[in-house]
Amino acid sequence: MKWPSHGSNPQYLYEAMNKQMPAERIDFSANINPLGPPRQIKDRWKSLFECITDYPDPNASFLKKRLAETEGVKETQILIGNGGAELISLIGRMLAGKRVLIIQPAFSEYEEACRVNGCTVVYHQLEPENWSLDMEALSLKLKDADALFFCNPNNPTGVFYPSVIVEELIKRCSVNNCLLVMDEAFYDFACDYRSIVPFIKSTSHVMVLRSMTKMFSIPGLRLGYLLANEILIEKAAALKPHWSVNALALKAGEWCLESEEHVQVTKKLIKQERDRLKIFFRQLDFAVSPSSVNFYLLKDPNLDSQLPLFQFLLEIGIIPRHTMNFPGLEGKWLRFAIKGPQENDRLMEAMQEWRKVR
Repeated sequence: MKWPSHGSNPQYLYEAMNKQMPAERIDFSANINPLGPPRQIKDRWKSLFECITDYPDPNASFLKKRLAETEGVKETQILIGNGGAELISLIGRMLAGKRVLIIQPAFSEYEEACRVNGCTVVYHQLEPENWSLDMEALSLKLKDADALFFCNPNNPTGVFYPSVIVEELIKRCSVNNCLLVMDEAFYDFACDYRSIVPFIKSTSHVMVLRSMTKMFSIPGLRLGYLLANEILIEKAAALKPHWSVNALALKAGEWCLESEEHVQVTKKLIKQERDRLKIFFRQLDFAVSPSSVNFYLLKDPNLDSQLPLFQFLLEIGIIPRHTMNFPGLEGKWLRFAIKGPQENDRLMEAMQEWRKVR
C-alpha cells in the first residue's frame, strides 16, 4: 500500500485504505494553529484583491525588510520561499551529489529533496521514548557528512532541544566542515525558545529554515524563509525561479509580523490543551512523547503496530497522522495535532471508546 507522504488532504488517506470518508470528521494530521489566521489577515483580506493584477516583487523587499528588523540580520541574509518545501528543495539542489546526514525521525521532504539530487543519505536515529540526542555517536557520523538536517522542535515527536545542545551541535558541525540545516518550522510554538539566528553572522555552517504557515495558519498561501550568511543565500537564490512567492502571500506575511498578540494567545492555548491531553492519556495508559509544541506522538503500549487504533479512529472520523514513512517509527506511533478544546474533547471521547473495546 502507498501511504500518503503528508498530513492533511485526508481523502487520499481514506482512498489508500479503501475506506469511506465520514461526512463528519476532525483532521488531527496537520499541525496548524487551531485559532486560524491572525485578525490582521481576516480584517484586511478584501484589500488583497488589488494585488492580483500585477506581478509580485521577486525580491520580496518589504517582507524581507520587516524580517531583517525582527531577526536582527541583514536583508541579504534572508531568502523568502514558497513555503518551507521550496526552500528544502533548493537546499537539496545545493547539496547535489553530497553526503547528507539526517537526524531521524524527521520530515520526509529532507530525504526526498536530497535523493532526487543524487545525494547519499544516512541516518542518525533518535531513541524512542526519551528521544535524546547522543552527541558523541552523532559526532562520529559528522566526520563523513557534508550536511546535517536537524528539525528543532522535532517533527514528529514535538521534542524541543535546548540551546545548550544546539550550540554544541553547531560547534561540532563547524569543526567537521559540515553544513547544519536547522529546520525551525515550529519554533514559535515553543515557550523557551532561544534564537540561534545570531550564529549565521559568525559561521558559514548554519542555515535556519522557518515556516510562517504553521503559527499563522496560512498553509494555502505557502510562505517560509531561510536565514544564512550572504554566500549561502546567494547560492540558494540562484536556483530559485522568479515570482515563486505570490503577492497575496507576501502581503499576508507582512501582516503576520504585526501579530505578536496572536502568537502569545496561541502559545497559551496550546500549552493548556497539551497539559490537559497529557494528563488524560497517561490516566488511560497511553504513551505520549514529551512534546513542547502543537503536536505529539501517541501509542497504545499494548500494540506494536498502531494500525488497529488508526483504523478505529478513521472509521469514526478522527484523523491522526500515520508514521509509516518516518524512519524508526514505521507505524509504531501516531501523531496528533493539538486543536481547540472541543476537538480535543472529541478525541478524548474516542480514546475512551477505544479503551472499552481494547
